[in-house]
Amino acid sequence: MSNSELELESLRQRIDETDSELVRLLLQRRELAAQVGVVKRQLGQPLYVPEREEKMLKARRQQAADMGLSADLIEDVLRRVIRESYQQQQAADVHLQDKNVVVVGGAGALGKLFVRLFESAGAVVNVLDKDDWALAPIYCADADLVLVAVPVALTESVIEQLPTLPPSCILADVTSIKRRPLAAMLAKHSGPVVGLHPMFGPQQATLAKQLMVVCHGREEDSYQWLLQSIQRWGAQLHHINAEQHDDAMAFVQVLRHLSTFVYGAHLAEEHADVQQLLNLSSPIYRLELMMVGRLFAQNANLYADIILSEPRNFQMLRRYVRLFEQVINQLENGEKHEFVETFAEVRRYFGEFSDKFLVESQRLLDTAGDSQ
Repeated sequence: MSNSELELESLRQRIDETDSELVRLLLQRRELAAQVGVVKRQLGQPLYVPEREEKMLKARRQQAADMGLSADLIEDVLRRVIRESYQQQQAADVHLQDKNVVVVGGAGALGKLFVRLFESAGAVVNVLDKDDWALAPIYCADADLVLVAVPVALTESVIEQLPTLPPSCILADVTSIKRRPLAAMLAKHSGPVVGLHPMFGPQQATLAKQLMVVCHGREEDSYQWLLQSIQRWGAQLHHINAEQHDDAMAFVQVLRHLSTFVYGAHLAEEHADVQQLLNLSSPIYRLELMMVGRLFAQNANLYADIILSEPRNFQMLRRYVRLFEQVINQLENGEKHEFVETFAEVRRYFGEFSDKFLVESQRLLDTAGDSQ
């Protein structure tokens, strides 16, 4: 073996030893994170504290830069480690021992998630579903919270069928639209009412860094314990009124879901070879194709109900289709100048978000590229 080959083997051995030490340090960090989780629960502090995380990442980025390392590399590594840490800290946080909770639709996917969360917090949880509705008066008689987690198309009728609730009981829902369900709850119950919209799916192992939208209804002080529990589980709260929420969801959900559906349906009608598309895709197009496929791996009724939930959204959708047709006609007629002008107008509309999104998306694409 030549001297160069011996040197290469020696360097590789040292890299292996360094990697082994990294694994040991990661184990040590995980154990420390678990201890932090225990103390957080004792203090009643939330799982996710964005200010603390931002401060820590900023400090480590500066340290990396001072040492001649890539700050982006260190941040990427730490973010992955932190995400794992949150899962380590997601142990039982018993703080709702004195609460009785009824989850209407608790046998469904999203309902099961909230049943698990409330049970892990020590609450007594009763599940109401269509087959045991006769138990509703019994379960609700001493409830501190009745949470409606049924499909959007059924939400209002289920709320109307609820028995009379105790005056102090919180009535809440987790539907993806808020204006009509919130109005239905306010009409049904004279006590505390709040509308919630989890901006995450039921498959979440932890709520750390997840978003929960809050639309206030009545007696805000009375349901603070519920909002505080959601924060303790790691979610961030975004407060908005029901009208503004539903206007935003027309773009966040309705437009995106329908566009994704049509994209996938068009691929199917054209008999496109999905494997071939994957083979020829860069990370960004691979992610896009994955998001299309992801939709078709889920419940069709869920997406149909979301799109159908607000009839007024169809006017917006038809404007979208007309714009699509207009752009196609411009390009088909060779009107490149008009396309470029419109592109510039939209760029000005996005402003600084364009550059911000470029940087953030590149980080996602780098991660996606690593997994291939």
